Amino acid sequence: MPMTGLPPLGVAHTPDGARFAVWSRNAALIELCLFDNAGDRELRRLPMLRDGDVHSLTLAGLPLGTRYGLRADGIYSPEHGLWFDPSKLLVDPYAVELDRPFRHDPRLTVYGEETADLVPKAIVTDYRPARQKPPLFEPGGLIYEVAVKPFTILHPDVPEKKRGTLAALTEPAVIEHLTRLGVCAVELMPIVAWIDERHLPPLRLHNGWGYNPIAPMALDPRLVPGGIEELRRTVERLHRAGIGVILDLVFNHSGESDRYGTTLSMRGLDNLAYYRHATDQPGELINDTGCGNTIACDHPVVQALVLDSLRHFVRAAGVDGFRFDLASVLGRDMSGFHRDAALFQAVAADPVLSDRILIAEPWDTGPGGYQLGNFPESFLEWNDRARDDIRRYWRGDRHAIGAFATALAGSSDAFSRWGETSTRSLNFIAAHDGFTLMDLVSYERKHNEANGEDNRDGHDENHSWNNGVEGPTEDPEILDARRRDVMALIASLFASRGTIMLTAGDEGGHSQRGNNNAYAQDNRITWLDWSKVDQQMVGHTAALSAMRRRFRVFAETAFFTGVDDVAWLRLDGRPMTVEDWEHPATENLVMMLATEDEVQKRFTRLAVVINRSHAPHPVLLPASLDGEWYDALTGAALGTLAPARSVTFFVEVFQSFTTTC
Repeated sequence: MPMTGLPPLGVAHTPDGARFAVWSRNAALIELCLFDNAGDRELRRLPMLRDGDVHSLTLAGLPLGTRYGLRADGIYSPEHGLWFDPSKLLVDPYAVELDRPFRHDPRLTVYGEETADLVPKAIVTDYRPARQKPPLFEPGGLIYEVAVKPFTILHPDVPEKKRGTLAALTEPAVIEHLTRLGVCAVELMPIVAWIDERHLPPLRLHNGWGYNPIAPMALDPRLVPGGIEELRRTVERLHRAGIGVILDLVFNHSGESDRYGTTLSMRGLDNLAYYRHATDQPGELINDTGCGNTIACDHPVVQALVLDSLRHFVRAAGVDGFRFDLASVLGRDMSGFHRDAALFQAVAADPVLSDRILIAEPWDTGPGGYQLGNFPESFLEWNDRARDDIRRYWRGDRHAIGAFATALAGSSDAFSRWGETSTRSLNFIAAHDGFTLMDLVSYERKHNEANGEDNRDGHDENHSWNNGVEGPTEDPEILDARRRDVMALIASLFASRGTIMLTAGDEGGHSQRGNNNAYAQDNRITWLDWSKVDQQMVGHTAALSAMRRRFRVFAETAFFTGVDDVAWLRLDGRPMTVEDWEHPATENLVMMLATEDEVQKRFTRLAVVINRSHAPHPVLLPASLDGEWYDALTGAALGTLAPARSVTFFVEVFQSFTTTC
């Protein structure tokens, strides 16, 4: 279980002064370093007192705003997993505010090289706690994945000084866009302090995603210059608009990377404790993440750090929940992944965290790392299997109809294996990692040349298609086909049962020029150009979102029983047969749903008509004794043809309702 009995780590304000505390089992000495107000000149270096594995020091009269860092001395023997080097200024893992961003420099990797001029200084700070209330977001709603800088840096209605920062999300034009889309929660891609990977500076590239963190509680000054107060104010403003806030956090690896990487924080304090190592070679870092190291989430001090970080963001900013990158690492020990891991149990039992929204990216790159459907029932899970099955269906793959229907129905095949009766699927078709939706229908192959790795990086199989031309074109027919395909993909997402996620910009046709691994493109490749947003597509997405709110059947999470709740029909209105499901060329489908209609204030039927054919197809829905079928988005009466490459929603409108209206 997580470590208990530890005094508070980091900086605690006590009647005797500011108490600094840090954990290290293997360091011989840890020193507290105080700096001037600019954070440039080291003023004092004070040895910390040791009590067991906790090193602490209390200083009276220390003002808020004091800059500090740490140095750790001991054995330097990387082949044995020991990296103590007092020339390296270290960031407190419990730092909550930094005076500058991290920047990569070769000196950070060299023993004996002084780094105080390179490393951010932690700031002694205090803050006003946020009001504690239950999460605003509920499973079944729409999550909007946002990379703060790319989303806001070019927004014409955001004041220039706010562009690219978290505070831009509080601007009226941004709030209006989110509410128009019916966003239930924004999921903020990492906003904690990170560093560039060492291969990027020589390429004149910069990490623009933030999935390379150093300090898990400290917000990156480039994105959140106002620190935790800026986050709290942003959460409060979004909450007033009815929008929750979910933080995307990385506890699977750190930016200290492999043995040739930087010494900035945990590596210098106690590499053997904070990171996972091969049992027969303690100097060999296990790389279950593909990023050079793996944080040892089964170690009690790491578990305490994770829990304290989560509590910090709830108490200080009032966030609604968390998405965990490569979350299988959180449940790992040396024997593999465990659904009942101590860290999961601790979160579930914690009075501050037990009601928060928890989202797992349910895989890592290590042995047995793919764990879709195996997380505790308190977790929603990114469903990449549904993503791929929906893509394959619309690409035109044969034998695709059954998997597509399973994805729409909540993927009971993945989420019922532990006896659960409802889905925990978080459905998405595109995310930050991979093609945008527009690129998905515009490129058959990845085009990552700008990343400087000869197009070797990124996934090779994207289940994508280009509608006849690879990449940019001015052919109006191809452009119309791509727009129609994106609209069908978004409609499929909104027709799926459970929680759904849309990545910012996909609703308006954003392209990354075919780059499916754009983490290093902090430039116009990833920045959303608001002048090119396709308003027709945005309107279509907003209408779908309103339709989804009208019919609760989509947001509900119980698995369909097939008895009075769902029926699967052909486009001629007849039930799908085993032969229809198994035929390799079956293309079209009607999902007939029983649902409560918030407009008619009664239960009715909703027909989701899906036609992936490149031509209109005859459609016939079951007759109604007391009603007619109308398009739920446009209000038009049911015609005789389902449009090509489309998902349409028809609601049974009863005579008593139409007469009243």
